[in-house]
Amino acid sequence: MADTPTPAYSVRIRVRMRNQPGMLGRLAIAIGEVGANISGLQGFEAKTDSLDNDIVVNCVSEAHEEQVRAAVEAVDGVKVLEFEDRTFHLHEGGKIEVLSLAPVRDIDDLSMAYTPGVARVCLEIAKRPESAHDYTIKRNTVAIVSDGSAVLGLGDIGPAAAMPVMEGKALLFKHFAGVDAFPVCINTNSPEEIIETVLRLEPTFGGINLEDIAAPGAFEVEEQLDAQMDIPVFHDDQHGTAIVTLAALKNALRIVGKDIAELKVVVAGVGAAGVAVSKILMNAGVRNIVGCDRQGAVSRDRSDLNRSKQWFADNTNPEHLRGSISQVIPGADVFIGLSGPNLITRDDVLGMAKDPIVFAMANPDPEIRPELIADVAAVIATGRSDFPNQINNVLAFPGVFRGALDAHARQVTENMKVAAALAIASCVGPDELAPDHIIPSVFNSSVAPSVAAACADAARADGVCRPTGGA
Repeated sequence: MADTPTPAYSVRIRVRMRNQPGMLGRLAIAIGEVGANISGLQGFEAKTDSLDNDIVVNCVSEAHEEQVRAAVEAVDGVKVLEFEDRTFHLHEGGKIEVLSLAPVRDIDDLSMAYTPGVARVCLEIAKRPESAHDYTIKRNTVAIVSDGSAVLGLGDIGPAAAMPVMEGKALLFKHFAGVDAFPVCINTNSPEEIIETVLRLEPTFGGINLEDIAAPGAFEVEEQLDAQMDIPVFHDDQHGTAIVTLAALKNALRIVGKDIAELKVVVAGVGAAGVAVSKILMNAGVRNIVGCDRQGAVSRDRSDLNRSKQWFADNTNPEHLRGSISQVIPGADVFIGLSGPNLITRDDVLGMAKDPIVFAMANPDPEIRPELIADVAAVIATGRSDFPNQINNVLAFPGVFRGALDAHARQVTENMKVAAALAIASCVGPDELAPDHIIPSVFNSSVAPSVAAACADAARADGVCRPTGGA
């Protein structure tokens, strides 16, 4: 098999086997011979002459799942009773629900939660609109807004098909930071219509998380919403990626002993994420960034640049390098990939500076396979969970919004983003830091509270918090 079995293609197979020695072993061998991996056995039910068992198997693709099924069915003495794709099963009926916080046990509760008592709270908000942050779900609720035009590595699949991703995002908001988030998938690709729609949602939500909106429209949407709304607006594809990338780079530099101000950084991909990553790196002290798109190095002498790429050209590539990525990468200290698979080669990495840092973050297939440069690069990170050092936005966005909501911030500032990155980096202690551990696990329970506290402090320092207090 060309890839590693993963829970993303996990199946549950309920089988009935003859109750005799060696049957389970023969079944395991059959599964292993087709390149799949048994990750769990879930309960036996023994009968007189047979044995029922649930087996969880990780595969590499949907076609591989069917290959596993055929291999199991071919084992003499084994019958497949059920065959279930665990990922699809997890998504059945959606992944989130609305829960009630206020009891309605009797007429007294009803009178306070609804009419007539609710009228008093409505009038208080009408008199003091800011009190909606105290007396409604606005204080802890974020809209996850997408048009489905740039979903993961799938491209423009539309708003309905984007819903599972947005639901998953909401799940992570709640699990990691206690933030109530809800998907808002909009049936338009027009930046102007997205802006108009989201502006009209402001009374309901305490924050806006923009997600999977294609560049360059994503830049206009965020810029306009940030300017016009009185609540935090955060495009996670840009700034979540940027925050975690900076955190990882900070710790990688501790390993190789290099100064951030002296780095040459080559960025592959100058879309939403590439521009945001470059901006946060510059804010953190990087002086020499060269970005490449499909036409090669982005430089001021090019005439084919949109507005965001023109800004990039005006503020990066101080040596005015031209050419393909292979022509500009020699001597680079850091490669950051936000583009597509197999973009650079082992020879490209060999041509970088001593102790090169390679963040090949294209997902699911990185710009270069880590195993090809394991003996060359000093530090390697990817966007995948099955390699060390996963650059995962879930390390950032739950804590960023938790901190912004707690501080009653009106926006997410650049200082808040840098503070979030430093907080994430600090969650890897000196005794833990290693080339294969520059970034904390997404399940490290200290990350979200640390990011939230750092963001809240930065918001207060920047003076972007609204006054608090109830009636």
